[in-house]
Amino acid sequence: MAMGYRALGRTGIRVSEIGMGCEGFLEKPYEEVKAMVDAMESAGINCIDLYAPNPAFRENLGRALAGRREKFVLQAHLCSVWQDGQYKRTRNIGEVKDGFAEQLRLLGTDYADIGMIHYVDSLADWEAVHKGPVMAYARELKAAGTIRSIGLSSHNPEAALAAVETGLIDVLMFSVNPCYDLQPAGEDVEELWAGKNYEKPLVNMDPQRQALYEACQRLGVGITGMKAFGGGDLLSELSPAGKALTVFQCLQYALDRPGVACVMSGARSMEDLRKSAAFADAPAEERDYAAALAALPKISWVGHCMYCGHCAPCPREIDVASVTKFLNLTKAQGMVPETVREHYGLLAHKAGECIACGACESRCPFQVPVMGNMRQAAEVFGG
Repeated sequence: MAMGYRALGRTGIRVSEIGMGCEGFLEKPYEEVKAMVDAMESAGINCIDLYAPNPAFRENLGRALAGRREKFVLQAHLCSVWQDGQYKRTRNIGEVKDGFAEQLRLLGTDYADIGMIHYVDSLADWEAVHKGPVMAYARELKAAGTIRSIGLSSHNPEAALAAVETGLIDVLMFSVNPCYDLQPAGEDVEELWAGKNYEKPLVNMDPQRQALYEACQRLGVGITGMKAFGGGDLLSELSPAGKALTVFQCLQYALDRPGVACVMSGARSMEDLRKSAAFADAPAEERDYAAALAALPKISWVGHCMYCGHCAPCPREIDVASVTKFLNLTKAQGMVPETVREHYGLLAHKAGECIACGACESRCPFQVPVMGNMRQAAEVFGG
């Protein structure tokens, strides 16, 4: 096996399934940064998130990218600036413009593949960004080719969905993991991990998060996932789910959500980077998260399709997970979007070929009524 690549929504950009957050490059000398970039290139990791505004980090990374800038997809943040020796999120357009120009200069490039509007976690903030000078500036940059696509980072599905539905956002950076996905929308990111919110058993994905993922899939907005490991807690006994998951399970879970093209893996060391890169060659059984999630003591996904693929193989070779995903996209809209109909039409075998043998349901860890879904899909799509 080798690193997988996916289309980043409608942008025309192809990204590696595993991307790299910038934590691993912070406070490291140039030699170590270059060694990490070398390791990324060797592993086929081509996407880097650049939310941290530390000038030394950006300059070191720019030096490490010299001569190979075109091999990497840079997700550079607007509104994340460096002032008085520390990070600041700003909506002051003068600071935004100066900070972005300085970022490109330090990186040694004249463009960013993704211009990410930084950290929009409330509807009020989105409205201010949307109707104010920040979005106008992002659109100017895109028109000039200084950024190739407009992005937005958020932890709040309500604000993110409002942004996505305007059609202005090409890429969404969003926190994706099996604990955050259970929590309702909110403006305080700390609530996603608050212990009190996991004291009672939780059942199934929050509807707004599901709606967000499906809207991104339907509208061609590529998701670059963040917080896949929940700051590392999901990988340890600190997991609010009551049981630790593995790096590969967390990565595969995020990659299976609709719309997700790439997961920005946090890697604070070369060892962390290599662990995430090893996902590309990991066997299916090591990536498989379904049995682990089904056995979590504090969480239940009964009846909810996770697109995990445990329903396969189908004796009629139906791609059951894809059919279910397309069906869910139509349910969310109350109609069949043309793009969804086209994707369904490309499937080699359709839902109408189901013989209701029940093999898929017997294998599903989440007790999904697969045969009923196939009947519905055949009716909705006409075969």
